[in-house]
Amino acid sequence: MAELGFSEHHQNEVINYMRFARSKRALRLKTVDSCFQDLKDSRLVEETFTVDEVSDMLDGLQVVVHGEVESELIHTAHTNVLLLRQLFSQAEKFYLKLQTDVSELENRELLEQVAEFEKTEFTSSNKKANQESNKPKLAPLNEGGVSELLNKQILRLQDENEKLKARLRTIESQATSALDEKSKLERALQDLQRIQGDQKLALKNKEITNLEDTVAALRSDFQKTLNASTVTQKNLEENLVATKHDFLKVQEQLTMAEKELEKKFQQTAAYRNMKEMLTKKNDQIKEIRKRLSKYEPDE
Repeated sequence: MAELGFSEHHQNEVINYMRFARSKRALRLKTVDSCFQDLKDSRLVEETFTVDEVSDMLDGLQVVVHGEVESELIHTAHTNVLLLRQLFSQAEKFYLKLQTDVSELENRELLEQVAEFEKTEFTSSNKKANQESNKPKLAPLNEGGVSELLNKQILRLQDENEKLKARLRTIESQATSALDEKSKLERALQDLQRIQGDQKLALKNKEITNLEDTVAALRSDFQKTLNASTVTQKNLEENLVATKHDFLKVQEQLTMAEKELEKKFQQTAAYRNMKEMLTKKNDQIKEIRKRLSKYEPDE
């Protein structure tokens, strides 16, 4: 095991990735340097500049450098995703699930360890020569512990498959027994329904006879009730006619009493006074209307 805790093979893969990242970093730094050099060559042609001119040059340089750095950061993130894709694809071929801890990416101690590892590896010319002879390929994980783990996984799946087959046979046997029991129950149910059908037929005939007797009795009672209702209706009609005659007599008497009362009221002093007052009021109203008509304009 080496400094980063990897096997020699995996450590070589890490070194290959570092070499790739260093070359990209150097290339991007050259691009940034060229941005400053372009500014010097194109804008710094005068000996004196105003504050606005310097500010304008710095703003333009800021935009260019910002774009270059942002582009490099995005590219680096995307290349890291592609690297993870290769690792995950190889792991999924062997039904492995890899996990990552993003919080460890900010571990200062580990970052310093990686920086020291990079410094050690790339300051030695001998190690650089050895690493250049090794092409950056990700070999399939088909050796050593992975193969053993795969074999164990296959054996476990085979064992589970046998258990499932045994369970399936048990379920099939139980299903067959259940079907036989269902057939027996269906036959017993049919026999019971046939017996119940005979009993229901006999009971139905008896109920029909009882219903016929009940209907006959009800018809007899209805006829008696109808006859009694006819007699009662005649009596009610006679009583109604007599009641109407009595009502007309009472109404006539009431009319005569009202007329007599009105006649007596007209003969009272209060009635005469009230009538005299109404007559005077009417005369006054006529007089007022007559006066008002004098002031109305002619149409």
